[in-house]
Amino acid sequence: MGKLTVKQIENLTTSGTYEDGDGLRLLIKPNGKKYWVLRFQLSGKRREMGLGTYPGISLKVARQKTSDKRRLLQDGIDPLQARDDERAAQQAAEHQRIRKSLTFQDVSNDYIEAHRTGWKNVKHAQQWTNTLATYAAPVIGNLATNQITTEHILEILKPIWASKAETASRVRNRIELVLDAAKARGLRDGENPARWRGHLDKLLPPSAKAKRTLNHPALPYSELSRFIPAFNKVEGQSASALKMTILTACRTSEVLAADWSEIDLKAKLWTIPAARMKACKIHTVPLSDALIALLEGLPRVKGSSLLFPGARKGRPISNMAMLMLLRRMDQKGLEDGGTGWRDSNDKVITAHGFRSTFRDWAAECTHHAREVCEMALAHVVANGAEAAYWRSDLLEKRRALMTEWADFVTLNENGSAIPE
Repeated sequence: MGKLTVKQIENLTTSGTYEDGDGLRLLIKPNGKKYWVLRFQLSGKRREMGLGTYPGISLKVARQKTSDKRRLLQDGIDPLQARDDERAAQQAAEHQRIRKSLTFQDVSNDYIEAHRTGWKNVKHAQQWTNTLATYAAPVIGNLATNQITTEHILEILKPIWASKAETASRVRNRIELVLDAAKARGLRDGENPARWRGHLDKLLPPSAKAKRTLNHPALPYSELSRFIPAFNKVEGQSASALKMTILTACRTSEVLAADWSEIDLKAKLWTIPAARMKACKIHTVPLSDALIALLEGLPRVKGSSLLFPGARKGRPISNMAMLMLLRRMDQKGLEDGGTGWRDSNDKVITAHGFRSTFRDWAAECTHHAREVCEMALAHVVANGAEAAYWRSDLLEKRRALMTEWADFVTLNENGSAIPE
């Protein structure tokens, strides 16, 4: 029979320990809170185990808990260990419930949000969302990540592996990253079914990706003497941006987002921050006289530090602006009875393609070293141990190269390219 009564417990206010019997005691703290504690002995050691707070745990329930723990002790079971085991089982059950309830769609959304601020391209998150929604979601979007198998991945990739090879490669890579993230969160185990090397490369032909067209339609450098006179008749921001793209051999994204704070006309340098470079490294571009003349002629727009500000505040002109200009030039060329502006595969040339035009010209018409030409394109020229010892950016050699290139694309009075 217990020593304490409900009424007695309700009236107790003095801090201290009050025994009920059989190891059960009521502990009252100085702040007035009341706790149930069970004292017991196991393997010669005295131990204590909390049973909860009063009145959340009533006297009757506390005695029942005491009785239950005493039965465990009679069987040689540690009540504290039994409690920890029960909690671990509950956590495992909850984890399993989460594994089943969190879908690939949920995990991919979490992944995109977690990495959004680290992606330098603001459109990257939308591209992730769009490709996964279009190709992955219909097959695995509502599946728990631990239910996704290699067969699911093949079902997604096979229809586009040959016809949309670049897209298929990106979809596969993004699924792999999401599933890796799921594994890191403990939501799945084992092999990543979207892994390429040593897994999908045994099930899908590598030629599908190898055959994709990576090269942007480019104008042969021999055609510049015909292109530039037609191009010089075009005016506007798009034309200025395209001319800067041609003269610098930079990527269109780097030109469009160019900021006046990056330009040093006195030093004849354009310093592009690492955050805007594909290789995530600062890139310095030597400015030729022709490019400086172009920059000095650009209008400064109040309230914007961009070289080519667009209609939306703080944003440059569209990345489609130069492409649409080239398409209009191609159409006009055809209408005038010419061949338009197309590559050898009859595709309209692109602004990015002028990087290839520059590279072909540099290789075939100059004696500049490969490293100088590749650095002008902001390509990585060394890897591993070699990169550790590579310190120079070959600025002055690149300056000479870009000056020759500017001379080559600049027209003389007769409308033909100045000889190199």
